[in-house]
Amino acid sequence: MKSKFLAFLGGAVLSAGIANAGGFQANLQGQKQIGMGHAGTGLALDHSSIFFNPGALAHLRQNGIQLGVSALNARIVYREPAPGISESRTNNPLSTPFQVYASYGKEESPLRFGIGVYTPYGSSVNWGNTWQGRFGLNELSLTAIFIQPTVSYRVSEKFGIGAGFVFATGSVNLQRSIPLVSTFGYESGLELDGGATGFGYNVGLYFAPTEQLSFGLTYRSRVDMKVDEGDVTYRLPGSPLIGANFSANRFNAELPLPANITLGIGFKPTEKLTLAADLQRIQWSAYESLKFDFNGNVGGPGMTTSESPRNYKDVFIYRLGAQYEVSESFTIRAGAYYDESPVQNGYLTPETPDADSRGISAGLTIALSEKVDLDASFLYLNKKQRTDDASKSGGVPGTFKSVAYVPGIGINYKF
Repeated sequence: MKSKFLAFLGGAVLSAGIANAGGFQANLQGQKQIGMGHAGTGLALDHSSIFFNPGALAHLRQNGIQLGVSALNARIVYREPAPGISESRTNNPLSTPFQVYASYGKEESPLRFGIGVYTPYGSSVNWGNTWQGRFGLNELSLTAIFIQPTVSYRVSEKFGIGAGFVFATGSVNLQRSIPLVSTFGYESGLELDGGATGFGYNVGLYFAPTEQLSFGLTYRSRVDMKVDEGDVTYRLPGSPLIGANFSANRFNAELPLPANITLGIGFKPTEKLTLAADLQRIQWSAYESLKFDFNGNVGGPGMTTSESPRNYKDVFIYRLGAQYEVSESFTIRAGAYYDESPVQNGYLTPETPDADSRGISAGLTIALSEKVDLDASFLYLNKKQRTDDASKSGGVPGTFKSVAYVPGIGINYKF
């Protein structure tokens, strides 16, 4: 039991933050793009090109600031394997991934400078402390914020290049039950809490050979998030022997957030209609295992290190979107995408009960004035039902089903 305790502990602490290009990677970096299935690499739509394609940023003609936020409402249902028939449901708090972009360039200059602050990873999972898998996980909260200063250069009217440096900061909090009961009848528990930082970059090329056709290619690098001196706290029965088995109060860990390569195409068959398609490759194979180092025992004498296998696989996301300008002040959008799961059979866990996903979205823009636009979007995400024995991850065997509803709103100020 002690070895299983550490194995699952190692897998649970941060893995919810790395799994929504399958899982909880928050694909919510621009309100216009969300409305188009999150496609936008081959377009120069707005200042969110800082994320989607830095090479397209220099082709914008106006300076501006964008603010946007989404309300991520996710629900997961778990069913025990046969012969059990009971179910559990998460009671997740509302998550609010956000994005802030600003860019500036002189009217005739080929250079444009920008900065983006956005949340590509982060979510909350709350199973409660009475469900069947409580010794694996009660609750998990993760946030990751990327700060990206960017420069873009318009080589010609048809070609642009750009790059941005990424500083990532975030935090994680995990709570889980321990199968030890006090003399007063309450169940023991463990809480891990820590901050994480990492560095990376985002580069892009933009090419528009005609007014109707454009292409984009971007590479967002791997970011290794490091937790140093995270806090370990317990709720345990008052026994010296038990206390010696759980003496650690600090932990260190490192988690790879995978690199992404995206090819995008934009096509304008008419002056008012824009079509977009993105093919995104996520290099999840970087996530082979997760190792934790503790400054004392966690679960038994000499148990100060844990390493659990993940062996994720590289996957694709396929995106399609459309935008139609109904009038000068009103634009509508629609889109869809298919997101492959990187989690292989045997590795499913309750913090990342991941499966292939289908997303459908819609959106609109209303021009409130010459300088102010209002964006809105809505995304419905449906993950396939998945049954797994969790034999390789030390997780919770059973069947999981996930859905999410994600409305969003943004405001753009042009100057």
